[in-house]
Amino acid sequence: MLGAAHSQPPVLVILDVDTGVDDALALALGVRSERVDLVAVTTVAGNVGVAQATANTLTVLDWLGATGVPVHRGASHPLVRAHEDASFVHGTDGLGNADLPRSSRDVAADRGPAAMVRLLRERPGEIALVAVGPLTNVAIALNVEPRIAEWAAQLVVMGGAYREPGNVTPRAEYNLYADPEAAAQVFAAPWRRLVAVGLDVSHRTPLSRRAWEAARDRPDPAAQLVHRVCARTFTERALDGFYLHDPLALAVALDPTLVTLEPATVAVGLEGDARGETRITGPGDGLVATGVDAPRFLGAFAGALGLPEAG
Repeated sequence: MLGAAHSQPPVLVILDVDTGVDDALALALGVRSERVDLVAVTTVAGNVGVAQATANTLTVLDWLGATGVPVHRGASHPLVRAHEDASFVHGTDGLGNADLPRSSRDVAADRGPAAMVRLLRERPGEIALVAVGPLTNVAIALNVEPRIAEWAAQLVVMGGAYREPGNVTPRAEYNLYADPEAAAQVFAAPWRRLVAVGLDVSHRTPLSRRAWEAARDRPDPAAQLVHRVCARTFTERALDGFYLHDPLALAVALDPTLVTLEPATVAVGLEGDARGETRITGPGDGLVATGVDAPRFLGAFAGALGLPEAG
């Protein structure tokens, strides 16, 4: 259970986000789960530009009362490409045009990649790095200090489509499509433990319309966040579910038994129709999630955020 802290110590986490709607829900899970000690949040250009992602991150944390969590602004564009946002999914403000009260506090002094290097150096083997946006910050940090691959207790990536079609092209998931050069560097690094949580499993864990409607009447600020940021999905976009991509990745960092993991070497496509494509080329030291206990994850997510249900 993600909320059961009495049997296990909390997991120290650096959460790297491009705060759109599912990032906001991952932040909520990070704040509300007793299994998480949110050491820092770093931001990157992805769903929205980095300035908006940073403002959104501060806004969500403040909404949840987590004003002590430091936020470090990171990369403003991919390593070698122009930034391509995903406002068609997340709305022009990245938070489903939810119009939450904006935060007035400042970001932390050091930039996202520098914060990753500093924090992982200070506590080698203790902190999980969970990256739920494009992998630009992680790649920059690796280039500055390759030893972060051994200092991080684990790297959990929300990214890729391994045996599932992509969501931005037929072959690519958005995060890795947005900065495939960064993704290729990150997947090739010798991490102590690397877990890839892609569309193969996140497409099995949608927040249901019924759960979204029920969130409206819950007094918990986390439940209210769910209702407000997901409203555009269920009204303007008229969908029946909202995929909990980023919360699932964070949940897997806390409890890897939620998913079935396959040892794998992953190649990332860089050009043309293969841009952002993730191919399993054989067994390897990385781990790719191929199955998920969706009811257990959705139940734990609901419990942590004060929802009566999620699925």
